[in-house]
Amino acid sequence: MTVWGQNLMVVGSDPIFGSWNIKQGIWMTPHHEGDVLVWQAFVSVPEAFEFEYRYCLVDEKLNVLKWEALEKRKLAIPEGLADGAVVDILDNWQDGAAPEVLLSRAAFKKVIFQEVEENGKPEPHGARPTPSLHPDVFESPDTVVVRFKVHIARLERGQSVYVAGNRQELGGWDNTRAVPLVQTGGSTWEVDVPLSRALFPIQYKYLLKDNKGGVVPEEGADIELALDTTARKPSTMIVVNDGHFRSIPWKGAGVAVPVFSIRTEEDVGSGEFLDLKLVVDLAVKSGLHLVQLLPVNDTSVNMMWWDSYPYSSLSVFALHPLYLRVQALSDNLPEAIKSEIEAARRTLNKEAVEYEGTLKAKLGIAKKVYLLEKDRVLKSADFSTFFDENKGWLRPYAAFCFLRDLFGTANHSQWGALGEFSQKTLDRLVSPEADHYGTVAFHYYVQYHLYKQLKEAADYARANRVVFKGDLPIGVDRNSVDTWQFPTLFRMNTSTGAPPDYFDPNGQNWGFPTYNWEEMAKDNYAWWRMRLTQMSKFFSAYRIDHILGFFRIWEMPDHACTGIRGKFRPALPLTQKELEGHGLWDFNRLSQPYIRTHILQDAFGAQWKEIASKFLNEFQEMCYEFKEEYSTEKKIAAALTPRPDSPDWLKKELDETKKGLFKLMSNICLIRDPEDPAAFHPRFNLQSTSNYGDLDEHSKAVLQALYTDYYFGRQEQLWRENALKTLPVLMNASDMLACGEDLGLIPACVPPVLSELGLLGLRIQRMPSKPGQEFGLPVEYEYMTVCAPSCHDTSTMRAWWEEDKERRDRFFRNVLGFSSAAPDKCDPDVSRAIVQQHMEAPSVWAIFPLQDLMALKAEYSARPSKEETINDPTNPKHYWRFRLHVTIEKLLGDKELTGGIKELTVASHRAAEEGGAQERGPAPAKVHPYMANGTVKENGVMHQV
Repeated sequence: MTVWGQNLMVVGSDPIFGSWNIKQGIWMTPHHEGDVLVWQAFVSVPEAFEFEYRYCLVDEKLNVLKWEALEKRKLAIPEGLADGAVVDILDNWQDGAAPEVLLSRAAFKKVIFQEVEENGKPEPHGARPTPSLHPDVFESPDTVVVRFKVHIARLERGQSVYVAGNRQELGGWDNTRAVPLVQTGGSTWEVDVPLSRALFPIQYKYLLKDNKGGVVPEEGADIELALDTTARKPSTMIVVNDGHFRSIPWKGAGVAVPVFSIRTEEDVGSGEFLDLKLVVDLAVKSGLHLVQLLPVNDTSVNMMWWDSYPYSSLSVFALHPLYLRVQALSDNLPEAIKSEIEAARRTLNKEAVEYEGTLKAKLGIAKKVYLLEKDRVLKSADFSTFFDENKGWLRPYAAFCFLRDLFGTANHSQWGALGEFSQKTLDRLVSPEADHYGTVAFHYYVQYHLYKQLKEAADYARANRVVFKGDLPIGVDRNSVDTWQFPTLFRMNTSTGAPPDYFDPNGQNWGFPTYNWEEMAKDNYAWWRMRLTQMSKFFSAYRIDHILGFFRIWEMPDHACTGIRGKFRPALPLTQKELEGHGLWDFNRLSQPYIRTHILQDAFGAQWKEIASKFLNEFQEMCYEFKEEYSTEKKIAAALTPRPDSPDWLKKELDETKKGLFKLMSNICLIRDPEDPAAFHPRFNLQSTSNYGDLDEHSKAVLQALYTDYYFGRQEQLWRENALKTLPVLMNASDMLACGEDLGLIPACVPPVLSELGLLGLRIQRMPSKPGQEFGLPVEYEYMTVCAPSCHDTSTMRAWWEEDKERRDRFFRNVLGFSSAAPDKCDPDVSRAIVQQHMEAPSVWAIFPLQDLMALKAEYSARPSKEETINDPTNPKHYWRFRLHVTIEKLLGDKELTGGIKELTVASHRAAEEGGAQERGPAPAKVHPYMANGTVKENGVMHQV
């Protein structure tokens, strides 16, 4: 669908098509054929011409609006065509939202649908040129050569592609006489067939045949091809590119578990990378195709439990030493070290992760092994290869860790002259001649083994056709290797977060500096491309954390603690002139904390005078402002931080005072832009403030209208353009399958952008994306989504069930369709009903936290449900320490559990066969429009049938 001012171009590898230069590409012209809009271009090319090309949508200024979502098209014009012969190329625009486009990503192409030899190594189909026709065939005026062309990434062992049609040359609908196609590269299959003009129009269809006689026909209606009788010169050859083989959309299921939460018989204190091999075994046994992880990058900024937060990276490239298996460092560990490892296992393998103790123990043991065999390892060819491939990030990382430990802080602003990164300084810090080189090289050594161990697990997953899905955090810690090495890429005087939402009415402040996108664009986002390239060494799919940040980010000044006084970046602010035109002029009144006597009395009761005396100045009668020493949230927080040994009543009192003062500080309607004093941003939910409540009715009406426009209209095009600058760079940096975490306040521009880019969205049932819904209905989810009953940022199914009885009862009646009273606990029957709903959803992926799958069996529900929650988003200092209370080995041996999961995946056609290929059910029959996937809707209520 195009609009006025948009144009389609074809751009290709040959100078005739612009040599991939948009400005020199070929313009196309539109016309209607019935209800279909057709774009055409006429080009003269030499005989036996080969080239690559793609279609591109541009505006009148030749700005790229979007490319079609497909690998480069390839075309070879055969020999024998006479001068002036007409070749018609009939292509369909390939939209990113087409289900088949997903199959070109690594998760499918290199993992799930890979060809496997007997020895287990991947072996793709061999690409061959299209069989040549005798040149004489083009000389007959009564013959037209049709090149049938189709893309298919979803082939199983022994299958080949054929075309069958209603003419004898196409087998006359006899599948045994269908014409075989040849794979000509990637997922493209084609064949040239001479046909008499008298036979047109023709009908045809593609099908798959295997070496055992099995036939899988294409879904949908037959394709019809007619000749253009209006053309001045008849076609000698027609190339019909029919897009992707039409099949039942593929669906899969997976399990999500943080590495640190895994428990096995081998690990020490936390889950480890090599434990993932057992998780892969569990997935295969349960019919699952995917294992999803939280970020695995090093977060050891503070060298304490605060670093358990996996989204605050010390380095976006380095792996976390917490996940190291120390006993795998060497085949010849001394008995003393083996004993130390066993002692650490006994001490640290508790109900939850002891982050500091585990990290200290592993680094201590690793250092002892390193001293024993550093010379052998660091001089090995394998290490040299690793170092050469990773030195761009590895050397700065090792230098940073050395300086962090030397100065006792990762805050590089406190490192004096060494706080400013330069190549010269780096070379000196990591020089093999330096006295401290052994310390620097230790960090090389640890990263080398982490790389090997994660790579071993990733290769094992790929060999078992299980997708490893990673996580791309939206931010980095402000005291990180990346902000030290690339300071211009970050806005260090700002902080990243999220506006108020389901999780927190005050918004979230993650503490990360926001990105300087303008600076990043100068080298085509090289830092991001390096990140994705590194990730793709281990993962074939990834989750983009807070994908909304690529449209716009919620930005606060770095002196903020909460997220309530944030603003969007980028944004079109309200100008002073604009506001004055609406009759608003008292900008200090609207943008400074509105503090009056009655407000203080409401907030602090009898203590209001004491609070006012300590924290505020009365600048006019009954009107107050914060004293300079308490003029920011961080200043207030520092003044009201209790000693660790303070009594609980004092801690509670100080916390309540702090919250009250924070509320006063956020009692504003407008936020003055720090970079433009004449620009303002409406405070989120300004209508809830007493600042707004005390305004006259005209001012309220104006602010309400401007607020609605600012948040729900004014920014949409700007944010769309911003996302289309950055997200395609990420997606093109690797062939990993990309999934966006799009929870929260979703601008209207987000779903269309995700759709056209082929990005999967996330659906969490208790956080519905449709307005007016209390719960998401899995039967209504779109195919291009990942669905789940819970995630690491929510309570588990069991814990949520016990949080709110009334909400639970409504869910039990209105979503699960039961008429009886809801049980007090989320028992296995309830768990199964919820899991089944998600398995049967149209979503391409249904991914379940391992805790939710374990809830299918009562034996694993003895642990208090609250202990299963991974993260509390409302607590910025949450300790990420959840561990399974049973080992993966035990779950693997539980045939009842794995069999129950497999039963659900098989019934929903999401299961994996032993060889890894998907089990296929019959094509779905037509159903009543109010019934799908085993659920019927009556009067707005979903019932199982």
